[in-house]
Amino acid sequence: MLKFYNTLNRRKETFKPLKKKIVSLYACGPTIYDFAHIGNLRTYIFEDVLRRALKYNGYKIKQAMNITDVEDKIIKKARQERKNIYAVTKSYEKIFFNDLKKLNIEKAEFYPKATAHIKEMIGLIKKLMAKKIAYRGEDGSIYFNISKFKNYGKLSQLNKREIKIGSRVIADEYNKEQAQDFVLWKTTRSNENFRKIKAEWPSPWGNGRPGWHIECSAMSMKYLGQTIDIHAGGVDLIFPHHENEIAQSEAANKKKFVRFWIHGEHLLVDNQKMSKSLGNIYTLKDLEIKKINPLALRYLILTSHYRSKLNFTWQSLIAAQNALNNLYKIIATNKQERTPNDRKIKIYEKQFLAAINDDLNTPKALTVVWKAAKDYFLSNETRKRLFLEFNKVLGLNLNLTKIKSAKIPLKIIDLGDKREELRRNKQFIQADALRKKIEALGYIIEDTSSKPKIIKKF
Repeated sequence: MLKFYNTLNRRKETFKPLKKKIVSLYACGPTIYDFAHIGNLRTYIFEDVLRRALKYNGYKIKQAMNITDVEDKIIKKARQERKNIYAVTKSYEKIFFNDLKKLNIEKAEFYPKATAHIKEMIGLIKKLMAKKIAYRGEDGSIYFNISKFKNYGKLSQLNKREIKIGSRVIADEYNKEQAQDFVLWKTTRSNENFRKIKAEWPSPWGNGRPGWHIECSAMSMKYLGQTIDIHAGGVDLIFPHHENEIAQSEAANKKKFVRFWIHGEHLLVDNQKMSKSLGNIYTLKDLEIKKINPLALRYLILTSHYRSKLNFTWQSLIAAQNALNNLYKIIATNKQERTPNDRKIKIYEKQFLAAINDDLNTPKALTVVWKAAKDYFLSNETRKRLFLEFNKVLGLNLNLTKIKSAKIPLKIIDLGDKREELRRNKQFIQADALRKKIEALGYIIEDTSSKPKIIKKF
């Protein structure tokens, strides 16, 4: 039975979709004003494992991941760089999709952009205005009246926060300890000029732009319907963003907005929160400069449960890369053939499925992977079949054919031959230096009883 921890009810619950074999999944995507950092990437990997686990259980997926291309931070950057918002977001959008590809993250069915759905956002705000749940403030902007929605706070347990009755906030991001009326439409003030940077649109309330929260509600409704099975994202979005999504969606439609809320925890760096002041914000590019395989980051993230904080260090990342390379080496090593053992396959598959179906327990799933990898009594064929199955969820390129078929350049082969000659002459220090050089160039050298074997890292 597939179970997820539902943030809404603070417990694990058995999952079944509204439609028998189709799961509607909304995953919070990037605000494309800068590179995605490794904390963002942890969320996208968790959302990808969620998607893969659902497919592994036989479900078809209908997933939407929003692309936020108009928001306060984007506008600030556009003004600083004297560009329009599209010139700012175009390059970062491309980098985002390249990062997803390097991390082996499957494509969603829909990637709706905020700027392409202004019409839908205005339509949703109109519904809230007609119900008198939204109102126009003295500044001309449109706000959601949280006092008119009796269930406001059910996701974030609002009783632990301060309610500022009668106050409102226009910023996209604000004090997360206080609940206030939030903005749905930001009407352009007379002293503002957003037309030059292409960050305003006409509306019944004057030229302006949408608030951040209304974007996800409007786009999820368009692509997935008024009630969706799963909404996933990072814990930092529970309040105010996801709380506000629930309020405006359920107030407009009088229907449950999301059945399962699934949230991934923070990633820390050296036990500290990432911040520019500490200089500890890292991107995938920073890892690649240090010759780290992007899938090593994916492996590291899978070693921790998505609902647990993960402490990133360079040492832990290097250890993850070494573990992944060792796994590739084990998979690629030719062993004496044995008769495929169907009973063993079923045991390992059952253990793996039980781990994944228990709220995406990837650390336990990796334990099963390593048990199978080190099982001396598995045949090559059995092992290949198992790892192709495991890879469907883990996405670590555990593909025996790909690993075995990698061509080794002559330069690397020559280095391997020179190392072997040094070993025969008992020049072990020099031989070890060559081994390190070979590894730095992206290859593993494995000493066997006959001759050394060189395997490409992936």
